[in-house]
Amino acid sequence: MNTSGSSAPFKTNFYYGWVIVFIAGMGVFFSGPGQTYSVSVFIDSYIKDFGWSRSHVSAVYSLATLAAGICMFFVGRFVDKWGQRKMSVIVGIGLALASFWNSMVVNTAMLFIGFFLIRVLGQGSMSLIPNTLVPQWFITKRGKAMSLMAIGGFASSAALPPLNAWLVATWGWSFSWKVWGVLLLVVFVPLAYFLIRNKPEDIGEYPDGVKPDWANDPADPNRTIKPFEEVNWTVQEAVKTRAYWLLLFCVGIPSLVNTGLTFHLISIFKTNGISPAIAALVLSLMALIGFPVTLIAGPLLDRVKVQYVLAGIFTGEIIFILVLLAADQTAIAIAFGVLWGISGGFERITLNYVWPSFFGRKSLGSIKGSAMTVTVLGSALGPLPFGLAYDYFGGYEEILLMSIVLPVLGMIASLLAKKPVKEAA
Repeated sequence: MNTSGSSAPFKTNFYYGWVIVFIAGMGVFFSGPGQTYSVSVFIDSYIKDFGWSRSHVSAVYSLATLAAGICMFFVGRFVDKWGQRKMSVIVGIGLALASFWNSMVVNTAMLFIGFFLIRVLGQGSMSLIPNTLVPQWFITKRGKAMSLMAIGGFASSAALPPLNAWLVATWGWSFSWKVWGVLLLVVFVPLAYFLIRNKPEDIGEYPDGVKPDWANDPADPNRTIKPFEEVNWTVQEAVKTRAYWLLLFCVGIPSLVNTGLTFHLISIFKTNGISPAIAALVLSLMALIGFPVTLIAGPLLDRVKVQYVLAGIFTGEIIFILVLLAADQTAIAIAFGVLWGISGGFERITLNYVWPSFFGRKSLGSIKGSAMTVTVLGSALGPLPFGLAYDYFGGYEEILLMSIVLPVLGMIASLLAKKPVKEAA
């Protein structure tokens, strides 16, 4: 498969990078079958049909996600080696096949394999690839572009919980998985193959669609400095900086906390006397609130230091966990969803923006791949302590209180993370 071309797939009157943003947004949308907000709808069906305990399903999900997380560093390397176009097609087909596999689950072993495949291909790869593709096409407008791409993620998290709930209630969980397999093959894979180009240079363009002055005459000694000049780090160089490790720690915390909350949200609300329908509404509300916040977050990140925005995100996490602890009425549950959505809107952009901002575009796949490993590992560990806490304490108050420690530590780490300066060779 040719992963690049000499011209754009079709002629546009605007910068082709905005088409890339649209396709990247579609990719993030179709990561949905592997995301916890989608999978969580199936959990009660598994417990009912197979007689498993909640902690049993949580353990299988966590172990499968853990295995998937270990693979993400290698996926990042493949992205750098083969490019986002080829990887999008391969992963899209793989996720479709994984969805079909999940429709046939009958025992714990099959459940583990199914969870592993959707986590490594959906939550991991289908998130990693778009978030390394868009930064290749934009530098000065990167925040805005990533904000628009994130619409796909919020559309997914808003649409999939109620849609899956309707599909499961009407036709059953097996049919629901098959629907996503078909949609991936019919919609996403063809779009990825025909429309994605890995970087603007592949079609004779420049990042942001702006041709630098020096490109007209490279020999001109008076040429201006390239406006989108950036410093590129290899992954080997990045790991030697303090900022890299502090950011990895920061990236792991939201995935740990949010996955635990999302996976068990229906059960958390149920213990507080709030119906599953309200829980599904809150998951959708979080996405709907997060969407306009995302459109603010991107341009803000183009102007404000990213570590300050990170610190604000962790402050928001502390607040919405405290509200969740008190959510014994529908109004408070709705307030929790609003606060969670605001925090998520900033989080979705910031945690992807920070890596190209600090370390450049050249080895972004490998560097972001290591961050995705931490993200997926956090997702792996998140549901299990909540499930164990429920089985042991009969509720979630204790684990929610303990969870507050993590965003406090994250706030400190984000403020300590300073953009590294690369020494001249």
